[in-house]
Amino acid sequence: MLSKVQRSFRPASVTLRRLHQSALDVVDHPASEDSVTVSFGRFIQGVQPHQLTPTVLHRSKRMVLDSIGVGLLGSTTHVFQLALQHCQHMYGPDDISSVYGRRGTRLSPTLAAFVNGVAAHSMDFDDTWHPATHPSGAVLPALLAVSDMLPSNSKPSGRDFLLAFNVGIEIQGRLMRFSNEAHNIPKRFHPPTVVGTLGSAAACARLLSLEHSQCSHALAIAASLSGAPMANAATQSKPLHIGNAARLGLEAALLASRGLEASPRVLDDTAGVAGFSAFYEDYAPQPLASPEEEGLQFLLENQDIGFKRFPAHLGMHWVADAAAAVHKLLLGEQGSGGSGQGSGVVGQVQEILLRVPRSKYIDRPFPESEHEARHSFQFNACSALLDGEVTVDSFSQEALQRPDLYSLLGRVHVEHPHDNPANFDRMYGEVQVTLVGGDVLNGRCDTFYGHWRNPLTNESLRKKFRSNAGAVLPREKVEGLIEAVEGLDRLEDCCPLLEQLQ
Repeated sequence: MLSKVQRSFRPASVTLRRLHQSALDVVDHPASEDSVTVSFGRFIQGVQPHQLTPTVLHRSKRMVLDSIGVGLLGSTTHVFQLALQHCQHMYGPDDISSVYGRRGTRLSPTLAAFVNGVAAHSMDFDDTWHPATHPSGAVLPALLAVSDMLPSNSKPSGRDFLLAFNVGIEIQGRLMRFSNEAHNIPKRFHPPTVVGTLGSAAACARLLSLEHSQCSHALAIAASLSGAPMANAATQSKPLHIGNAARLGLEAALLASRGLEASPRVLDDTAGVAGFSAFYEDYAPQPLASPEEEGLQFLLENQDIGFKRFPAHLGMHWVADAAAAVHKLLLGEQGSGGSGQGSGVVGQVQEILLRVPRSKYIDRPFPESEHEARHSFQFNACSALLDGEVTVDSFSQEALQRPDLYSLLGRVHVEHPHDNPANFDRMYGEVQVTLVGGDVLNGRCDTFYGHWRNPLTNESLRKKFRSNAGAVLPREKVEGLIEAVEGLDRLEDCCPLLEQLQ
């Protein structure tokens, strides 16, 4: 009887297929060998450690060090505590992968990737690339979790670990370069939840030594697990974006390793069926060159990373540096006998004008929480005017509630010049302060210290790491991590790195 029912529906299925043939081509026909999706899978599976140049190795190790540091500091935050408690209380124990800043605490690999990803972004202190995304936090926690999961006699070498990390970074960068929209400060989807999830899947697929077809399926599975709206920026939920990217990318790779399949054309521009183009309306993909071809070059070779000096949205660093320059001028206006802090500054200022890009989610005149403050041009400019700098402590409850700060916030006006686009590679920050006596002081920042055009020195990066990691680890562990990361490409296996984190 069942076979007769099935046969009776075949003509209808054929008719339906003819009516919607263009929409179903992506399902009915396997991907050609030159499709974008297949080329990405072949790249992930085929690229080799010797193709990592000294520049790429150096820059990626700096990314690993910084990401671990901000993750360790992030493990002290309330949002991290909430995420960790959720994982411990809602899921059965599975003591495999370590957790940032929690000695003796282990979770399943996917949950460890999640909470460590949350930690990395819980203070918005993680790195930023161009086009705009936070690349490391979506990849590193997943790779650390996989490395913990692998048997002791199968741990990846340090160079293999770095190759997988760079694969995850490269996939993110390549996907974003297929869209002009992706080059600007986002309005719709938070980029790490889109390209970060696929970057995590690619990195884990590489570390797990999946076949190229499985690598392609891992990306396609990850695409079904991607996307989070920008409306949740400046809330406690934003750090979940990075945690989910790391976790779901790892899950996609594990599902692909078990044989789960997905669209063979998810990264292609297929008429009638949205794949990755669902996230970027002007998406125009091209196949990746074979990793076997001569002249392969990772994007990181020419596009360095931005590292933050204080925990806030990257755009805040321009206005903070411009305002700090005005703070120095205010000290000069006060003379040697004046006070450069607090009421001494407030008493001189009549009006503050900020010239910044137009971006709604970082234009917050009176932020009400630390997360909103990290996404407020006004808050960061006024904090730097008061104190001469913005630091980790600038976002404490005590600092947020200062009367002097609120007094200055009430004097701020914002302009959006046409020559100041919402683009981390082209924007600037300008702060103009009109004094009570009528004098005008100006500060402008075109490239802050830490931007990819003006990168932190190795010593500055180590100083940031020591400050962050030292909040939760003893000094010998902090120095051990620096040594393990800086020598990672020379380690026969990554156990020394894992041991320092445990």
